[in-house]
Amino acid sequence: MPHKITLTGSATGPLREYDRYVAFDMREKGSPSAPKGLKKSTFISYTVFVAKKAFNKTGLTKKSIMHEKILIQGEPTLDIPIDECPGEVGVICFQITVLPNKKEAKQEASAATQEVAATKQEEKPVTASQPVANEQKKEVKPIHPEVQQEPKEEKKAESKQKTLPNQPKGTQDLLSFDDIIVPEEFLKTRPNAEKTQKVIDFVKHTGRLDEPLTIEKGSNVLKDGYRRYVVAKTVKMDKVPVIYEYQK
Repeated sequence: MPHKITLTGSATGPLREYDRYVAFDMREKGSPSAPKGLKKSTFISYTVFVAKKAFNKTGLTKKSIMHEKILIQGEPTLDIPIDECPGEVGVICFQITVLPNKKEAKQEASAATQEVAATKQEEKPVTASQPVANEQKKEVKPIHPEVQQEPKEEKKAESKQKTLPNQPKGTQDLLSFDDIIVPEEFLKTRPNAEKTQKVIDFVKHTGRLDEPLTIEKGSNVLKDGYRRYVVAKTVKMDKVPVIYEYQK
């Protein structure tokens, strides 16, 4: 089982920098509650070795390390050269933590408590008997009927625009027949004559196509409904019902 050691305190000597690590000295006193009959341990000096990457994450500097209280967790070693390890025991640091100052911790806790109390007070509902609520009630103005009617009138106008008279279900617009561009692959095909005649008879009977043509928005290229396009051309329709397909 590996040896483990934990140190708390501040650095007792200046920070020394090496290629990949830093080192500093610490000092700790033994426990005052040693078993009776045994000698109490005296101060022991340690030299702590910390990787530069781990040290930089703490935010410590050469000056602050002499004043900040830190926690070191690692393992002792006696294999460090004496010129790098003036302490009696060398410590290879696995984790270094800056401990909070007691005064600052109390102040932060007090500030947090005050903030929570203020938040609760703001969230407390205002009763109807309080003057603030009465003032708010007085400031509320009734909505004029004219303002309420405007959106309804706009919706009615929109619905009228969407509902085109005597046109097949789903029609979005009436497009001039001459504006429709037919792709070459459609022109090379011939719709079934029997089905085409049924659509022609439907147009003569109702005065409209049975379904709208699908047109690409912006380019007016025919995407679907070539049979209905042929019918519209045959009966010489000026405008045809369309559904728009947007470019992807």
